Amino acid sequence: MIRTVTAADEAAFIAAVRASRKLHRPWVQAPDDAEAFGRYLARFDGVAHHGFVVEADGELAGVINLTNVVMGAFCSGYLGYYAFAGFEGRGLMTQALNGVVKHAFGNLALHRVEANIQPGNMASIALAKRCGFQLEGYSPRYLKIAGRWRDHERWARIKA
Repeated sequence: MIRTVTAADEAAFIAAVRASRKLHRPWVQAPDDAEAFGRYLARFDGVAHHGFVVEADGELAGVINLTNVVMGAFCSGYLGYYAFAGFEGRGLMTQALNGVVKHAFGNLALHRVEANIQPGNMASIALAKRCGFQLEGYSPRYLKIAGRWRDHERWARIKA
């Protein structure tokens, strides 16, 4: 159900992103052409940046990225995620996000994972809550999405 994203995913990934524009807007700006997908894929080194796809019924159902992993005294990373159209609301992202968090705390030995979510993105906030994340704070103008600086809430989960 969850696996590392690969170059072989390019066509299906781009098609799923294009079919999901209405679902993603204005929350996420996902790679929607070969050049953008290539840049996206190049980020993932398996150390500081990890990219996962969620599969269901033989199709790509969503994406979960664990990035900016820092070890040492911090042992933390940042999560980003989105479902693809037709797969939202089915519980797949809850299962997948819990799986990635388990991987982060177990295999990667992280202490904390954080998801920064725009305050109006109720679906992403609900997913974070279902997966045991706690609201920690508010960051004005935190991240630039679609050319605009957007406020975010900081949600985090600490290893038990």
